[in-house]
Formats: sequence, structure tokens, C-alpha cells
Amino acid sequence: MRLLGTFQLECSVTGTIRVPPNGQRILAYLGLQRGATRTVLAGTLWPDVSEEHALGSLRTALWRLHRDRAPVVESRGDVLTLADDVTVDVHAFTRTAMLVVNTPDAFGDDLPLELLSFDDLLPGWDEEWVLSQRERLRQLRMHALESLSALLADRGRHCLALEAALSCVAMAPLRESAHRAVTAVYLAENNVVEAFRHYEAFSRLIRDELGMEPSANFRSMLPSGHQR
Repeated sequence: MRLLGTFQLECSVTGTIRVPPNGQRILAYLGLQRGATRTVLAGTLWPDVSEEHALGSLRTALWRLHRDRAPVVESRGDVLTLADDVTVDVHAFTRTAMLVVNTPDAFGDDLPLELLSFDDLLPGWDEEWVLSQRERLRQLRMHALESLSALLADRGRHCLALEAALSCVAMAPLRESAHRAVTAVYLAENNVVEAFRHYEAFSRLIRDELGMEPSANFRSMLPSGHQR
């Protein structure tokens, strides 16, 4: 199941499976939360009706979801979960990103460059349970991109290191740690002028937007004689 980008449910045998809108939301919620009671799921997806009505809507949606196909949702007592053979791209992304951030030594030369190209979680969905998860994954990806940039720079892969750092800047233009990552790459390849230029551009940006100056930590990155 793909939740990063447009929702998709795929089968290795039959290809893409058409899922009705309510079924998509059931699967997405269970994929993100790793399970929920019927009452919680129904109340979350149908919040503006009575509990009885919401549970009825859930039963109907589950019936339509499983009609003419193998079950993708399993019931364990009152708890609903995805079937064991359903994989979710969000889980793979989370594992990879956490590994880059917390255990960078686990990677040899085979670094997870797929982090450069992940889409947002379910763009266009505006439910609160999606928005909170989207922001969580966004923050995780930015931390992972900064760590990935440092790993790539350490290996002399400066072009990709810069791509990772600039991808983070694009996600959060006022995020100082992302701009520090860009500057670190320039310094790693001895492009001091570019490092200084980027620092100055960031200084102007946050001065105009926030009335602030870069941190002392950022200023100290620049070689002596180039700091202001």
C-alpha cells in the first residue's frame, strides 16, 4: 500500500486494485496507526454522525472493501488491523529515515538515496489524523536528509550531498540546520566563497522575515576572516 503520494493498493499478481474512497481511508488509517478498535475507527472517519450510524457506515465500507477479493483488513476481537501480507511504504520510509538519523554507521557505500525523492503523505487529504502524521513524516525526512547530506559529504559525493541539503532547504526555507548542511557541503569541497555566499543569503532571509541573525554555531562554521 502506497500512502506517500497518491493512495495506491497494489497486488503483485493482479496489479493496482481499485479501492472506493471510504475504503481508502480505512486502509490509510490502519496503515498509519497499525490498528484501531471499531469504535475509534468509525468515530474518526465519520465524526459528524451518531456512533451507531458511524459503525454501520464502517461495516458497509468493509463489506465493499472485501467484496470479490481477499481480505486486506483482519479483525482480532474488536481491533481491526491490516492483513499480515500488506506492506506499507510509510513504514519502510520510517525505518530507513530513523536508521540514517540514529545509526549512520549501519550504512556502507550503499546509502539510501531514495530519501531524496519521497512524496508527501496523501497530498490533498485534510483530515486531522492525516495532517498530524504528514507533519511527523515531514520533520523526520528533514532530519534524515541532513544526516544523509553529511554521510554523502564524508564519502566525497558532494553533488548528491548538496542535493540532499537543498531538498531540505526547499521543504523549510527558514530552517537553519538545513542551511548549515548546505554550507557544510560547500566547505567540504573547498568552495569557501559559495559557503560564505549561502551564509549571507540565509542571514538576509531571516533578518527580513524574522528580525533575527544566524546562530553562533552557524557563524563559527565559516573560516576565520570570513565571519561577520
